[in-house]
Amino acid sequence: MGRGTLRIYLGAAPGVGKTYAMLSEAHRRMERGTDCVVAFVEHHGRSRTEVLLHGLEQVPRRELVHRGAVFTELDLDAVLVRAPRVALVDELAHTNVPGSRNAKRWQDVEELLAAGIDVISTVNIQHLESLGDVVESITGVRQQETVPDEVVRRADQIELVDMSPQALRRRMAHGNIYQPDKVDAALSNYFRPGNLTALRELALLWVADRADEYLQQYRSEHRVSKIWGSRERIVVGLTGGPEGRTLIRRAARLAEKGAGGEVLAVYIARSDGLTSASPKELAVQRPLVEDLGGTFHHVLGDDIPAALLDFARGVNATQIVLGSSRRKAWQYVFGPGVGATVARESGPDLDVHIVTHEEVAKGRGLPVARSARLGRSRLLWGWLVGLGGPVVLTLLLNTVHLGLANDVLLYLALTVAAALLGGLYPALASAAVGSLLLNWFFTPPVNRITIADPRNILALAIFVGVALSVASVVDVAARRTHQAARLRAESEILSFLAGDVLRGETSLETLLERVRETFGMESAALLERESDVAPWTCAGRAGTGPPVDRPEDADVDMPVGDHMALALTGRVLPAEDRRVLAAFAAQAAVVLDRRRLREEADRARALAEGNRIRTALLAAVSHDLRTPLAGIKAAVTSLRSDDVAWSEEDQAELLEGIEEGADRLDHLVGNLLDMSRLQTGTVTPLIREIDVDEVVPMALGGVPEGSVELDVPETLPMVAVDAGLLERAMANLVENAVKYSPAGRAVLVAGSALADRVEVRVVDRGPGVPDDAKDRIFEPFQRYGDAPRGAGVGLGLAVARGFVEAMGGTLNAEDTPGGGLTMVLTLRAAGSAPGAPAPPGAAQTPPLHPATAERQALR
Repeated sequence: MGRGTLRIYLGAAPGVGKTYAMLSEAHRRMERGTDCVVAFVEHHGRSRTEVLLHGLEQVPRRELVHRGAVFTELDLDAVLVRAPRVALVDELAHTNVPGSRNAKRWQDVEELLAAGIDVISTVNIQHLESLGDVVESITGVRQQETVPDEVVRRADQIELVDMSPQALRRRMAHGNIYQPDKVDAALSNYFRPGNLTALRELALLWVADRADEYLQQYRSEHRVSKIWGSRERIVVGLTGGPEGRTLIRRAARLAEKGAGGEVLAVYIARSDGLTSASPKELAVQRPLVEDLGGTFHHVLGDDIPAALLDFARGVNATQIVLGSSRRKAWQYVFGPGVGATVARESGPDLDVHIVTHEEVAKGRGLPVARSARLGRSRLLWGWLVGLGGPVVLTLLLNTVHLGLANDVLLYLALTVAAALLGGLYPALASAAVGSLLLNWFFTPPVNRITIADPRNILALAIFVGVALSVASVVDVAARRTHQAARLRAESEILSFLAGDVLRGETSLETLLERVRETFGMESAALLERESDVAPWTCAGRAGTGPPVDRPEDADVDMPVGDHMALALTGRVLPAEDRRVLAAFAAQAAVVLDRRRLREEADRARALAEGNRIRTALLAAVSHDLRTPLAGIKAAVTSLRSDDVAWSEEDQAELLEGIEEGADRLDHLVGNLLDMSRLQTGTVTPLIREIDVDEVVPMALGGVPEGSVELDVPETLPMVAVDAGLLERAMANLVENAVKYSPAGRAVLVAGSALADRVEVRVVDRGPGVPDDAKDRIFEPFQRYGDAPRGAGVGLGLAVARGFVEAMGGTLNAEDTPGGGLTMVLTLRAAGSAPGAPAPPGAAQTPPLHPATAERQALR
């Protein structure tokens, strides 16, 4: 069965008619023959809503007691068993009473949907989690019950139940929403006209955004390229010039005139990366767009008008805002310009606004040749060759006459050398100086700035043209080399980040240290806050820079969402580096979220383990604790009865049963207390140097005589242990072995010394344990095989291993040669390692007396 569908009735405030609309829809579906039930609907005493419940099947609610009061909640299990086609669940954001299956009602709805049941629910706009701060600022009331926005956004259908503030207040005054004694207070507080109007606007805008998502999805699925003017969406074309700020503000004013207007600023860069745009200016305009509620986009395209129109049609824009051209009048000979081309090609669906600004007709200028990228030494040699080379060559050619054609080629070779060394400007200087010297010294008439032969004019023109071309090629090659090196560095950094995302190994501090090293900063810190008005806190930092209390105080800050920022101190970062910094910031937020999720998972795992142990404890104790109590109670009742005269043998047997039951309760409670100490980490051993042969015999008081064979030599080295813990551990191991050994086969307890260790082996000839279960038998509440419930709660081996490990030893299970199980207890010999000092006030765990040391070690 597939997943069910979710339909939500969304309202701006209580009383607009969400539940009424939901019940009306249920009646319509019932008339069509749909199996529809009321899982949970709260009518709040509203008579018109209560009437609609008649004729609908209602699943009985579940009653829960909390703090002495009885509450009713959705009975999720009953609805799942009933398995209707459609279930009505009111108040999606409701918090369930403690003791319920889920903490929130929307989680109950998720289980119903997963079971293939369609759900119809209701929610108010103030209960959406992302709007909590906004609603509090409007109404002054913080909503305690919220539902994640994603839960509502995933709904298959959202229907707005709308009502004007005036009509809602009239319903309130007529007593159709609250009881008469609460009407005046409600009208004066939460239901004020201003509050209701603001909440209504929030609901309308939220549903409008959701409808826009549906529209974009539909256009994408059906490949609709024609613009549908369902809402004003304004695209601002940026050039990277200072006029961009004026265009952004003008577009924002246009968007404010239409409800739900949206601004999208786009900068179109050439694919070769060679552009006259100012990275610093773009870095200023990006946050300006975001502060005004718009979005910034970076698009590649060699044909700027076509790329701009493609982008506008792709986002279903209705208007384009461009600035008046900065080109001078003579520059229009190269084409009509971007603005005129976009206006001509936009078609009837797109309105193009040409906005004037202070930079109009001041000239765009040519891309600046960044010769400094060639290096300072190459630049210096380029100027020397470009200026001094023609002079030296002229002196040489005055002594050796080679002809004008050869002279031109030599000057051209010198210009090419200047271009190769220094780039564009040294080559231009070389071409200018060389052409003047050629004209003055070698072009007839000599020593005059005139040219008699027109062919010499052509030669000089070709000379200048080739010089300029070579210089331009060298400059472009240098810029592309610099860009390629930069992009390679960026790709390496981004590849590193992508690898971290996949592996999830880098910690937040390590990543921040990588940020600091990559950009050469003094310190890097990830700051966050809970809301717009809350103080900033540092989630992680690296480096030794001054403390940063706010992102604005840092030299560089990169926002990550609304309430997180990456702050760096040390120097002002170039704007062109912010793209990589943004990737680092996003990864830092991911690492922080991953760390917190891991911590929550660890806490949840610990809670789950605790719940598992408690559940097993209750299940085991329910039988193993009650059975001896019942036996003791029966024996005592029999002895105290006056109706029966018991013989001395019978009395002795009953008293023996009482004693056995008491001993059984004693070892059961002792093991439970020991396990609780191990689980809470309160076992504090007092390490002393003792002989093993002194402790092991004291642990045999709870086993029948002749069931254990001792082979613990007195010559064994002393061990550093807590005598009491060792005795208890040995008692559990021995009694466990005796219980599973066949009749007539004694358990062997043997000691031996190996290097700096002492081993004590408890060997039985029982059925043994498979390899895959050897570790599992040491877990709490584990019984191996078909051990009866009366054999205990399965804590003996767990307690034994816990005590041994607390003393720094190990306890493992091995197969006994020939069949059976061997428990190997390994302890460190005295002097092999320093003993753990006892904490102040710690007392040694006392050894158990044989009469009270009984431990039934259970698997």
